[in-house]
Amino acid sequence: MRLRFLLRPGWLALTAVVFTFAICCFTLLAPWQFSRNAEREQQNSALTTSFTAAPVPLAQLLPPGSEPGQRTEWHLVSITGQYLPDKEVAARLRTVQGEGAYEVLTPLRTADGTVVLIDRGYVRLDSKSGMLPYAPPPAGIVQVTARARADETDPKNRDAFADDSTGGKLQSYVVDSRVVARAGKLDIRPGYFQLDVGQPGVLDALPLPQTDSGPFLSYALQWIAFGTMALLGWLYFTVRELKPGGALNASSAPTRRKSVSEILAEDEYAESGPQR
Repeated sequence: MRLRFLLRPGWLALTAVVFTFAICCFTLLAPWQFSRNAEREQQNSALTTSFTAAPVPLAQLLPPGSEPGQRTEWHLVSITGQYLPDKEVAARLRTVQGEGAYEVLTPLRTADGTVVLIDRGYVRLDSKSGMLPYAPPPAGIVQVTARARADETDPKNRDAFADDSTGGKLQSYVVDSRVVARAGKLDIRPGYFQLDVGQPGVLDALPLPQTDSGPFLSYALQWIAFGTMALLGWLYFTVRELKPGGALNASSAPTRRKSVSEILAEDEYAESGPQR
């Protein structure tokens, strides 16, 4: 039967590969990209809401002991307190709009004694990749509006440091309230707060993230297309092999039986030998 070729080891292996790939496309790869697209849409919605929402007091958005998360990050808060410039740390190896920069992190003590970390913005590099001079924060009590941000994490858990290469200025590899707290021996609440344009103490304000949808939806559709193409290709070659002359069943096609006259002629030829 023509369907016997479906049971050949080579064809069984090809079928297993094609169907495994298609199943992965439909049940793993495409759903994963769809879920990432949904997460990006949720994030963009939260960002858009936070960009336009009015500032609220810090304790209202983040009660004591809590830290910024997906629901609260980027929301505007109002904070009143006094900068602690002697505890300042600069985050190194930053990139802003495609160029190298430092971010200036200055603790601020609020009216109730809580210390928060303020990201005052960025400073460009000089010709030797050092930090250009920048203005100190204002003295005295200030009221700032800033965006709540979650701490970054250094996989190597490195502390802030100062040496000749930094000109004696404390520098860190991440923007992390825990690193600044250890460096200044302060009790800083989790997270940090990024200043907007025009706020007291701001340098060059960091740009807000773009709310683009990303490539995840197109990637999901591509995986569905790849899985469908694999199945259609397998079906095409299966149908082709079922037809007469297929490459796989050509070798198994029945041979034509010889007639009696052909058999007798061959026997006579064999007995008499070739004629000269």
